[in-house]
Amino acid sequence: MAAANPNVPVSSRSSWSSFLKSIASFNGDLSSLTAPPFILSSTSLVEYSAYWAEHPSLFIALAIEPNPEKRALLVLKWFLSTLHQQYSSRSEKLGSEKKPLNPFLGELFLGKWGDDGNGDTGDTILISEQVSHHPPATAYAIINEKHGVELQGYNALKASFSGAIQVKQFGHALLSVTPPGADKNKSSERERFLITLPSLHIESLIYGNPFVELEKSTRIASSTGYISKIDYSGKGWLSGKKNAFTAILYNENDGEKNPLYTIDGQWSSTFTIRDARTKKELETYTTANMKTTPLEVAALEQQDAYESRRAWHDVARGIECGDMEATSIAKSRIENAQRELRKKEKEEGIEWERRFFKRVDERDDSVFMRLAAMLDLTPAGDGSGLDNNDKTSGVWRFDKERAKDAKPPYHKVGNQGLGYADE
Repeated sequence: MAAANPNVPVSSRSSWSSFLKSIASFNGDLSSLTAPPFILSSTSLVEYSAYWAEHPSLFIALAIEPNPEKRALLVLKWFLSTLHQQYSSRSEKLGSEKKPLNPFLGELFLGKWGDDGNGDTGDTILISEQVSHHPPATAYAIINEKHGVELQGYNALKASFSGAIQVKQFGHALLSVTPPGADKNKSSERERFLITLPSLHIESLIYGNPFVELEKSTRIASSTGYISKIDYSGKGWLSGKKNAFTAILYNENDGEKNPLYTIDGQWSSTFTIRDARTKKELETYTTANMKTTPLEVAALEQQDAYESRRAWHDVARGIECGDMEATSIAKSRIENAQRELRKKEKEEGIEWERRFFKRVDERDDSVFMRLAAMLDLTPAGDGSGLDNNDKTSGVWRFDKERAKDAKPPYHKVGNQGLGYADE
């Protein structure tokens, strides 16, 4: 079927068929497989953290609402608005989902969304860093100091094949909001939200036109006692709509059988928010109508050697030009240098130093552990720690002290870690 499909270039049909056969018989993590050229992305996975905040006005709106119940609803709406960017926008722009570049340890992606021009939004800063390679994990922090809103988190992916490419995400996001009148410098006055990550699978592989479909659920717990639950369904063989979901928001004291608000629709298109008590429709939100704000990134020549777009420049250029030989040479140079660096660290008994993030013992954070217990994320519900920490090489948090006055070069190891002689 792939050989006859117009989505697969004639020159790639043989390799695409071979790729489909290889994933069907592969037992490991599929991210290690090399995909046919036409399905490769020139963008590293470390850049995907930016999808959380491409609507800065929605991000800061969380700190403007004084009512905790309505604020929890705004958080749910904001989260749903990010799904289109995170899981659908690439298919719309590029024609199909592409396989991103696998980040190397220490890879950085830095940028900001500027003020809206009226002085109301303020700058929103993004810091994303690959904090682990085995297993691969990316940590990120998105901070708007003007309004006291901060999102930080980390995630790892594990891909397998079972009729389709199944991707399980490990990790979580932690949102901190300063309500009106609160002191943003006092953590005790800030409201916190714990957000779990959805699983997903890749549809339409056989037709050479892959796209993401979310599955299972996402849950959000707030320190003021509100819980959101989003259930993903998607399109089945015989019924359903693409990217469909239903969501509820309820107070933990009342239980999910007594929701305050319900939301349903398609996360890549349009969804409707209703007051569950009055059955009144409050808003219909269309994600495509919400204009994204471009992320400002330093010019290539001004970036540090470990910043993603500079580090992968030769690889990206090869992919975009369709020169797979040049792509392979540039990619191998980085991968071989990284292997040598890991070998040297092992011989010397040292660990790679993260620049902006650190491992933490989550049990030292009582508010976080309460949120985790609300979402049943701790083994046996005893608050002893999170499940699946081994899948992300630990729990990662943004380190403000390490980030303070940070400037290039960001890592002590020079360009030899990327296969270049030091400049």
